[in-house]
Amino acid sequence: MPEQSPHPLPGSPADSQPPPRPCALLLSGAQVVTVDDERTVYTSGSVAVDGDRIVDVGPAREVEARWRPRRTVDCRGRAILPGFTDAHTHLFQSFARGIGDGEPIRPWLNHFMWPYAVHLDAEDALTAVRLGAVEAARAGITTVVDHHYAPTDPETVLAVADAIEEVGLRGAVARGMTGDRTKIADARGLPDALYRHGTAEELELTRQCMAARGPDARVRVWPAPLNLSYGDRDLVRGAVALAREHGVRWHTHCSEGAGDPLSYLEAHGVRPVTWLAREDLLDARATLAHAVWLDEEETAAVGAAGAGVAHNPCSNAYLASGTMPWLPLREAGTVVALGTDGPSAGGRQDMFEVMKQTLFAQRLASLDPAGVRCEDVLEAATRDGARYAGVRDAGAVRPGALADLVVVDLSGTAVQPVHRAVSALVYAARAGDVVMTLVGGRVVYEDGHCPGIDEEALGARARERAARLVERAGFGPLTVPWRHRERRLGRTS
Repeated sequence: MPEQSPHPLPGSPADSQPPPRPCALLLSGAQVVTVDDERTVYTSGSVAVDGDRIVDVGPAREVEARWRPRRTVDCRGRAILPGFTDAHTHLFQSFARGIGDGEPIRPWLNHFMWPYAVHLDAEDALTAVRLGAVEAARAGITTVVDHHYAPTDPETVLAVADAIEEVGLRGAVARGMTGDRTKIADARGLPDALYRHGTAEELELTRQCMAARGPDARVRVWPAPLNLSYGDRDLVRGAVALAREHGVRWHTHCSEGAGDPLSYLEAHGVRPVTWLAREDLLDARATLAHAVWLDEEETAAVGAAGAGVAHNPCSNAYLASGTMPWLPLREAGTVVALGTDGPSAGGRQDMFEVMKQTLFAQRLASLDPAGVRCEDVLEAATRDGARYAGVRDAGAVRPGALADLVVVDLSGTAVQPVHRAVSALVYAARAGDVVMTLVGGRVVYEDGHCPGIDEEALGARARERAARLVERAGFGPLTVPWRHRERRLGRTS
């Protein structure tokens, strides 16, 4: 069939079509992986954006005939997909990247992470958060749940939220709270310096932060008891009440290590998630990080409540913590999202790596290569992540949705040939293949740069402050190559 004339005669069907409408941006000619309700994939599709919303998506020629964009980006050889949600991260830990390796969770916390957190000052934290937020934007992450627990004074917490917004991301700062010290915390040797405030004061400080960032804020503040297994029970009760009062989620570490539910059972006569359910504290606002060591009753309770779980396979492997029961949780009705657990326990905030590691870990655990597929983990990283974080109208490329989008280059030799876009994205692509990230229609990363961010100056400041922190905290020996290997083998020289 010959191509239609660009100048149809008056009265012809083409002449009766409405003229193209204006829009801000047209992403043209990509493989569009919508993750919409029908899971549509357009092999040559376009996405039109105006304001903070997607206004059209479909076959390239059809979409482009309907719009007159102020800017068009040629996306041939690329994929467009919903932005990723990092459901559990610690942006302040970016200075800890690459040290502290080779210990399981409890010694790692006691020997490394708690001292790191204690020695971090406010300016260190803000610089580390900015660095982590830029890394996230460059990796196609549009929403973060940042579990922040060092330092936690309201001024710093609100400045952390500001810093995330300045980079252009959306999400939540989950303010880590310790509250009154418990016997389990004593037994685990948590440092006194982590216990800055009692339970009542922690809840009041969190309330102040939440009030300062109301419903219109792009980055909210959530209450976040630091860890369910050794935290004060009244702190958890208060956190849930705050979340319900302010209409947000609440967040906590949950049963990450094998000993977590056992120590709670020994102290209280009940497992931690079972206690939440019995106390009517487990609800759809609960977002539980890790949830590796749940029994059948707890798994069923999490699903029945419609709660969310952030699966962190890279950090679970890094710390040898175990493998989360993916299929039982999903089958029970749990909203399972994916998280990086920050830059310190695994090295990168790379959701491509997280998706791939999820597949591999689950297949190794079940010995079933068909039990979890690449489509499942892509959904967890996008649409399920948006549900988990409480971001409405996100997680899918469809008209009316928030224009939280990531454009990924699929033309590299490590990705070619692309037989199936979803498979290529999960198995072959990496964070470095991201060429553009949009949040609410705003370009927050494009072709190597985050607009408005002096990344060179940020990197220099981060290196300087991190070096001072390593010296101040006495982490120098952790930076020596092969030191841990020689110690493990019994060598001293």
